[in-house]
Amino acid sequence: MTMAGSDPNPACIVPAGTAERPMAHVSVTINGRQYRMACEDGQEAHLLRLAKDLDLRISELRGRFGEIGDMRLVVMAAITVSDELAEAGKRMRQLEEELAGMHDAGAVTAERSKAVQAAIASALNSAAERIERVTRGLNQGLVEEIAVG
Repeated sequence: MTMAGSDPNPACIVPAGTAERPMAHVSVTINGRQYRMACEDGQEAHLLRLAKDLDLRISELRGRFGEIGDMRLVVMAAITVSDELAEAGKRMRQLEEELAGMHDAGAVTAERSKAVQAAIASALNSAAERIERVTRGLNQGLVEEIAVG
């Protein structure tokens, strides 16, 4: 999103009729002043919500600190937003680390599960072999008893 004609980054300035993609224009009011903003087509409602949020932040700061100057209020609102963004980024990195830890724990659990399955299979095979030996012994004993009897 760019503010038409006021963005210091020349790549973001969108002179009328020269954009490759269609750009929408929206008028927003922030701190009692109206600004014409350009944004990608379909992003108008989002831009309006962002402007409304910034205007509300400035109004809240004005209510808490009084008339300390428009520029100072705007800077304070910008710093507040920047702080929230930094905190959200920090929290996102923490969650990514937790998720990576869970993936690692999941891999360890999967390896343990495979080891347990292999141990169970081995124990079942061993038990089956013992049962077969006992069965053969019993069968052989019955055959001898029948032959003697």
